[in-house]
Amino acid sequence: MIFAMTKVSNRLISERLNEYAEVLAQQQANRFRITAYQRAANTIEGLEEDVEKIYRRGGVQALVALPNIGKGIAAAIVELLHSGRFTRLERIRGELEPDKLFQTLPGIGPKLAKRIQDDLGIDTLEELEIAAHEGRLEQLSGVSHGRSQIIRAALETMLARPRATFIRDRSAGPSVAVLLQIDGEYRDKANHGQLPTIAPRRFNPDHVAWLPIMHTIEGDWHFTALFSNTGRAHELNRTRDWVVIYFYDDHHQEGQHTVVTETQGPLKGKRVVRGRELECKAHYE
Repeated sequence: MIFAMTKVSNRLISERLNEYAEVLAQQQANRFRITAYQRAANTIEGLEEDVEKIYRRGGVQALVALPNIGKGIAAAIVELLHSGRFTRLERIRGELEPDKLFQTLPGIGPKLAKRIQDDLGIDTLEELEIAAHEGRLEQLSGVSHGRSQIIRAALETMLARPRATFIRDRSAGPSVAVLLQIDGEYRDKANHGQLPTIAPRRFNPDHVAWLPIMHTIEGDWHFTALFSNTGRAHELNRTRDWVVIYFYDDHHQEGQHTVVTETQGPLKGKRVVRGRELECKAHYE
């Protein structure tokens, strides 16, 4: 199912991919990721046919069949075609405004977008997709099963992630040990002022570049880590505690986890990956 799309030219898509590569370079990211986006930008710029037509004709697989376009970059192109936005670029620039992003989905207005942020603590389309599949979205007042299904269908199209390949197991991806290692490295470097900083648009009226961001590689995974800048994190004074870790495979497909200091139970005082508490308990034991 392909929803209505925004008119986006090949040149604009190429420019956004190149911009992403440039910001990654400024933030000292891995050269492999930088080069991958530059090559993808060159591919799109050199096409004689509109990317939109290619996508309408063959879907995500037609994009992946193009030179230098992996599944993750194809997903970014699909997002640009549907909404004109590139959330990965907005995120690493500190420009991401989740409430506006959520309102690009059918069935989500300003009030529901705010409740998704405040009540579920969600800031990205990827997190929203997980919440929809787990049934948490339907726990919000006013979200019927039918409305949730419409949102899920739109997310699956925008994120270019078919139902059959949706990863329901939160343990898929990097191990808890690796995530905690990245968390420790990020917080140590952030505390010692060793990381580039960005000026997040949200909760930052003076536009101060206070949010440290780290790009690194461990094993087969590429990571981007930064402190949570959600309304809930500010409300609870956890903006220097909660760490959001995005991870990417060699196809630039993205996942994420949040690491926090546990405030209760047997793991109280320890760093814990949300949703993977049992694994963390085994890790510490």
